[in-house]
Amino acid sequence: MPDTKKIKNTKIAFIMLSIMAVAAVLSFTTRTFAQDKPAPVSGMERVIKGTENWNGKYDISISKFLKNIGKSTGIYKMIHQPTAEELALEKAQAEAQLVAEENNPFDEAPKAPGWQSLIMIAIGFLIIYLAVGKGFEPLLLIPIGFGTVLVNIPGAAMGDAPHGMLHIIYSAGVGNEFFPMLIFMGIGAMTDFGPLIANPKTALLGGAAQFGVFFTLFGVAFMNAFLGTDYTMLQASAISIIGGADGPTSIYVSGKLAPEMMAVIAVAAYSYMALVPMIQPPIMKLLTTKKERLIKMDQLRPVSKTEKVLFPILLLVISILLLPPACPLIGMLAFGNFVKESHAAERLSKTMENELMNIVSILLSLGVGSQMTPEKIIKKESLGIIVLGLFAFAVATIGGLVMAKIMNLFLKKKINPLIGSAGVSAVPMAARVANKVGLEYDPSNFLLMNAMGPNVAGVIGTAIAAGVFIATYGA
Repeated sequence: MPDTKKIKNTKIAFIMLSIMAVAAVLSFTTRTFAQDKPAPVSGMERVIKGTENWNGKYDISISKFLKNIGKSTGIYKMIHQPTAEELALEKAQAEAQLVAEENNPFDEAPKAPGWQSLIMIAIGFLIIYLAVGKGFEPLLLIPIGFGTVLVNIPGAAMGDAPHGMLHIIYSAGVGNEFFPMLIFMGIGAMTDFGPLIANPKTALLGGAAQFGVFFTLFGVAFMNAFLGTDYTMLQASAISIIGGADGPTSIYVSGKLAPEMMAVIAVAAYSYMALVPMIQPPIMKLLTTKKERLIKMDQLRPVSKTEKVLFPILLLVISILLLPPACPLIGMLAFGNFVKESHAAERLSKTMENELMNIVSILLSLGVGSQMTPEKIIKKESLGIIVLGLFAFAVATIGGLVMAKIMNLFLKKKINPLIGSAGVSAVPMAARVANKVGLEYDPSNFLLMNAMGPNVAGVIGTAIAAGVFIATYGA
């Protein structure tokens, strides 16, 4: 019996170490992109505009990197007394964010001609058709589609300030972190971390999928250099999070780093999140062989209640100590999951995962649809975000698949690479898609529970990536 407990504790420790290893890699990767000296003009600093006033704040330096990472930890903030200069800098940054929100280029666009509104209405009905006719995530796409149609009806004014219904919904919870936090609480109450605890190595697949988030920075640089866009590094970071296929996290990060782009980023993130069943299968089939898709995986071991209760607590404690900017997301996720796994407050758990989650999902999706106006969507910057979001999501899917194939080079018991695609944060959609593709080739090959391991790891990985971006550029 003691040996069994030792093995379980070792696996839990391995999971947490894997998560923090991903965080360390993401932190280093983010810093290496931040080449922002005004001279010499080369590399990322040549094509990422708006960095000339950073005055070397994000120069590449191992000592500065370690110093900045140390300053972003909860341990440092607990023992450090802010100086007058630091308080003044925080105040200036807060004022700069308010100015950015007031000078929103997406809100200043002139009213679009009526024919463009008709195009957006047609797009709204197309979204509804995909939800109802094709079965693509109707819980998300139906309210997004109706929100798109309703906000573009000429003369209805449902999206107009201050009294339009859709405007009220967006302002109340979408345009800030309120609805995203409630969604993460509901996700925590709905999610079973057992598959990740039972098979800790799948955390690597969730971490590898975050490669798409950071690789998208190259796409931003390319568009600035050759297509005439003008994204800053802050905006690039917010756009990149779309690669995690996590709508709430995308809204949260854009609110912190690029509030002027929150609307179109939310639309892109939720659109790709809902279209996982359409986007992922072609990539999965292209990058895997039939032999790999036929690999059967063993049934996962049972996970004890103690392990499940300790996991969210340990995850939260590590986030508090090492990455506080990720704590709002991970904290609400841990809260919802702890209530679920403790079984001490069943009424709260059921409310979180059912009534509250359903209500917030309806309001959030309607709010996202309300931003599908021609003034925001039919313009160069918005189309660039949509293209980059798709690019990020595709690369994230590829990252998980390739990591699974690499792991199979060293594992005696092979894993089915299809579950690597579930490393994105779309829970449980991506896991269901991996299972569905596996069943197409072998009706007895059920991959759902094995795919849930990288899927929930992707939720944590995207939250960590968000925390790294905020710690790096938002502070």
